Amino acid sequence: MTLATVDPEGAPNARMVLLKGVDERGFVFYTNMDSKKGRELDAHPVAALVFHWKSLNRQVRVRGPVERVSDAEADAYFATRPKQAQIGAWASKQSQPLESRLAFEKAVALYAAKFAVGAVPRPPYWSGYRVLPLAIEFWHDRPFRLHDRVEFRRAAVDAPWVKTRLYP
Repeated sequence: MTLATVDPEGAPNARMVLLKGVDERGFVFYTNMDSKKGRELDAHPVAALVFHWKSLNRQVRVRGPVERVSDAEADAYFATRPKQAQIGAWASKQSQPLESRLAFEKAVALYAAKFAVGAVPRPPYWSGYRVLPLAIEFWHDRPFRLHDRVEFRRAAVDAPWVKTRLYP
């Protein structure tokens, strides 16, 4: 999915991330909290998501506030990741300048040796975020740009949804 955040200057910043969970509360993804997206979300806890399926002529847009997942949720998900991905989370200083690929490979080797035996613990700077939807728009491509758009919006996370059909 595409995740859009706001940088310190108020400019949008979008990138692809992996959706790892959806429940009645929202949409969850995981990352290094010291990464650019983590710092942006901590400073401005709002985000937009876009799911686009070109082959299905469909798109879903989501907007809302963001909260961190609980430590228990982050621990549980981290434990399901492949060991190399867990080691990579320790070795990567995500979004920071990298002096060379060799430096990163050395860090991976160092953490692989450190965690050679037993479970790899979740790094303290690694967790998840949940986007709590206040607006969800479903878009369906139609011929001649006569698209079908339906938006569900609510005033607060615990408020009822209001459905509105939108002009294309």
